[in-house]
Amino acid sequence: MSQADPVRTAPRSHPLWTLGLLRSELTTTFRRWRTLALLAVLAAVPVLIGVAVKIETGDGQGLGGGPQGGGPAFLAQITNNGLFLVFTALAATLPFFLPMAVGVVAGDAVAGEAGAGTLRYLLVAPAGRTRLLLTKYAAVVAFCGVATLVVAVSALITGALLFPLGDVVTISGTRIGYGEGLGRALLIALTVAASLTGVAALGLFVSTLTNSGIAAMATTVGLLITVQILDQIPQLHAIQPYFFSHHWLSFADLMRDPVYWDDLVKNLGLQALYAAVFGSAAWARFMAKDITV
Repeated sequence: MSQADPVRTAPRSHPLWTLGLLRSELTTTFRRWRTLALLAVLAAVPVLIGVAVKIETGDGQGLGGGPQGGGPAFLAQITNNGLFLVFTALAATLPFFLPMAVGVVAGDAVAGEAGAGTLRYLLVAPAGRTRLLLTKYAAVVAFCGVATLVVAVSALITGALLFPLGDVVTISGTRIGYGEGLGRALLIALTVAASLTGVAALGLFVSTLTNSGIAAMATTVGLLITVQILDQIPQLHAIQPYFFSHHWLSFADLMRDPVYWDDLVKNLGLQALYAAVFGSAAWARFMAKDITV
C-alpha cells in the first residue's frame, strides 16, 4: 500500500471529516439555483395569500372561513390578527408545495450526483457509503426545516405589514398572549418540518434507484400526488391512516387549549416509521449500487 493511501482514507473515519462532508453537502444544496427558486416560490405563497385576503376584505367586510364559512380554519382570523397568516400559509403549502419541494431535493440527492458523474469521487471504500447517505438525508431534512421556516417567516412579516397583531384566540375559543402565540407558531413550524421527513426518506430511496435526477424527482413528486389522491377516496378509508400525508394537518391541534396530542403523536410516529423503512431501503440499495459513472 502506498504512503498516500492512509492519508486519504484515515480522515474519512474522523468526526471532523463527517462534519466537513455535511457542511459541503449543505452548501451545495442551498447554492443550487433550483433550490433557491423553490424557496422563492414558497416565500411568495404567504404574500399572495395575505394580499388576496387584504383585497377581499378591503371594503371592511369579514372573510368567510372555518366551519361556517367553508374555508380553512385559520383564514377568517387573518384580518383580526396577522399571526394567523402563518398558520394559514403552512396549511396551504403543506399538502403540495412543501412536499413537492422536498421531493425535488430528495430525488436529486443521489441520482443527481450519479448522473453528473461526481458520485464515484465521493466513494473510495464501501464503508463510506453509509456516512455519505446519512449526510445526504441530513441535508434533505435540513431543507425541510429551512423551507418550512421560509414559509413561516414570510407569512409572519406579511401578516405584520398588512394586518393588526395582538392576542391570539385559539380554536377552542380561549385567548392567549401574542408571545405564546409566537411560541405556538414556532412549534407548528417544527411539526410541519418533521411531517416532511417521511417524504424525504421516500425521495432518497427513489434517488438510489436511478442515475437520472430528473427521473427521480418526477417519480417522487408523482408518488406524492398519487398518495394525496388516494387519501381522498372514501373507499380506501381502512388504509388511509397509514399514508404519510394522512395526519399532516393535525398541526392545527397545537392551536387548541389544551393541546390535543393524539393525532400529532400519530403523525410524528408515522413519519418516523416511513423514515426508518425507506431509509433502510435506501441504505440497502445504495450499498449494493454499482457506481460506474
